[in-house]
Amino acid sequence: MALKLTKKQKRLMDFLEDFQNNHEYSPSYREIAAGLGLRSVASVAEHIDNLVQLGFLKRNAGSARSLEIVDLTFPETTALFKQRLQYASDSDHDILMQAAEILGLDLGS
Repeated sequence: MALKLTKKQKRLMDFLEDFQNNHEYSPSYREIAAGLGLRSVASVAEHIDNLVQLGFLKRNAGSARSLEIVDLTFPETTALFKQRLQYASDSDHDILMQAAEILGLDLGS
């Protein structure tokens, strides 16, 4: 089974990529909400939290505008997956393992 983003997650990821390419920094949560036509900054935060947990985004805690899209082609991706697996819930662990398999990452045993 392939790991897929929901339509909303995909829209958010596309918005982030476009914004970062045009501005060379990350948007605020309010800018994301406005750009996606969302009323709630809390829903933006929830989507971002999920994408961070799944390993598609990373951020620096306590730092504004620090969202980074994880490039899954870099060698650091394997290390990131291993780190996420250590703290993942059972359901997130299964999703991460499926994603690693799809990406061809060797996570060892």
